[in-house]
Amino acid sequence: MPTTSVTIEALSKRFGDFVAVDDVSLSIRSGEFFTLLGSSGCGKTTLLRVVAGFLRQSAGRVLFGDRPIDDVPAHRRNTGMVFQNYAIFPHLTVTQNIAYGLKARGLPRAEVDRRVGRMLEMTRLAPFAARRPRELSGGQQQRVVLARAVVIEPDVLLMDEPLSNLDAEMRVHLRGEIRALQREIGVTTIYVTHDQEEALSLSDRIAVMRAGRIEQLGTPHEIFNEPRTRFVAGFIGESNFLPARRAGEADAAGLVPFEAEGGPRLAVPASRLRGEGARFVLAFRPHHVRVAPGAANGAVLRDTVYAGTSMRQVLDVGGGAQVVALALSQPGAVATAPGAALRFDVVPEAITAFAEDGGP
Repeated sequence: MPTTSVTIEALSKRFGDFVAVDDVSLSIRSGEFFTLLGSSGCGKTTLLRVVAGFLRQSAGRVLFGDRPIDDVPAHRRNTGMVFQNYAIFPHLTVTQNIAYGLKARGLPRAEVDRRVGRMLEMTRLAPFAARRPRELSGGQQQRVVLARAVVIEPDVLLMDEPLSNLDAEMRVHLRGEIRALQREIGVTTIYVTHDQEEALSLSDRIAVMRAGRIEQLGTPHEIFNEPRTRFVAGFIGESNFLPARRAGEADAAGLVPFEAEGGPRLAVPASRLRGEGARFVLAFRPHHVRVAPGAANGAVLRDTVYAGTSMRQVLDVGGGAQVVALALSQPGAVATAPGAALRFDVVPEAITAFAEDGGP
């Protein structure tokens, strides 16, 4: 299947005085599954619609490979588009829906039949080929939309929140199918979502967007484990944020000491300091917190929530601050009663320190 790289250079889109996309530059590799992730209003769908040709940018340009496409109308960009709403023809069968774009391009009947047959098999829709949309489940309808977008062999596949209308179980199931299909056909894919778990599980790389700009760009591992800003640390997954004061310079191992409000002392690798100053906020994931009996750093258990496979503990650590710890449940373990004195620790490599003036 033909596919291409996508380059976005200094692109902005304004609606009157409102800047929806603000000077965004991206290079998306051929065959890459690339996700634009962010909350509502961050500019991700606007950016996707500019790439599709549905909107004209206010500044910058878009290239497919080395070919600028800014003056190419949407229907000539050879992109496949999958929307939130299924937008399939209710009066046509599954086969007819998938074949629609091929027939519109005037392909020979034999080639249409060959491509449609392959898509029916790849998307496991062959048993439903003669059915109409009203006879399909929501997940099956979305597979029809995906097959219809891919069967035309697009240079780029564009997907805008394609799973948002499905229930949680179906979303998990279908995102696995989407990733498997994308890997098999190798088409360059730009995927828009607000769902962090969805982005982490599907993507080769993720651009986290905020207020029209890219807050961080990286692999799922980098985005989750090495946040570059406090916003990313809070937006992707759950994080503890513990106010602290720098208590010295880096030691021989490159660890910088910090004293948190209330007295607990933690060390942070110098490479994980974001910004300068004396006052910082330490960010770390609940599953990186280690809790044990004892009062070494003055933590007190406030509450425990049992969630089957995991145990969630909320600790008062002094100075009005709290830390959440998350651990796998162990057979025979006895829950600690609220009010018990505990000590907690966090491996230094799991902590990122953000200077207080570094923004929210």
